[in-house]
Amino acid sequence: MWERLKDNPLLRFLLLGGLSYLSWYVAYEFWLRPDTSLDEWVIVWIVQGSEWILELSGYALTQFEAAPWMNRVGIEGAPSLYVGEACDGVALFALFAIFIFAFPGPLKHKLWYIPAGMLVVHWVNVIRVVALAIIVNINPAWLQFNHDYTFTIIVYGVVFALWYGWIQFFSPAGKNRKQASHA
Repeated sequence: MWERLKDNPLLRFLLLGGLSYLSWYVAYEFWLRPDTSLDEWVIVWIVQGSEWILELSGYALTQFEAAPWMNRVGIEGAPSLYVGEACDGVALFALFAIFIFAFPGPLKHKLWYIPAGMLVVHWVNVIRVVALAIIVNINPAWLQFNHDYTFTIIVYGVVFALWYGWIQFFSPAGKNRKQASHA
């Protein structure tokens, strides 16, 4: 059984990825999510990053009453955005990390590529919130479509591009294909 798993990269990826996802799901649903501190911490960083970019871009921001933690972004005179746990990117961090972890490649590269990729995903999410704040400032009716479709495609596209980059540059699967095409 173990030899078959070792020799079949697809089976190894599916088993390792599936077990990793199951472990993540249980840990998140029963420990991390009820505690809320991970989601709150990520949301605060999204809000602060978004506000920083919006202020650098010359927008005046809505000031919100002190709350237990920051979860709203708004341009003065426009409806504000609420950044909830479903939009904080934590699930995408886990999905990305599991994909890279489960896919073949050197551990020494996984140890830097996973955090770097998560940072890229986080900043793409910050830029998404900035763009949504600008969109709602221009025309609030455009918010729902762009939130649900445009930026979902963009963010998942970035995750896919990072995974593809892993395959091309670090995975034996990508290197084998390159060698075969040059032969």
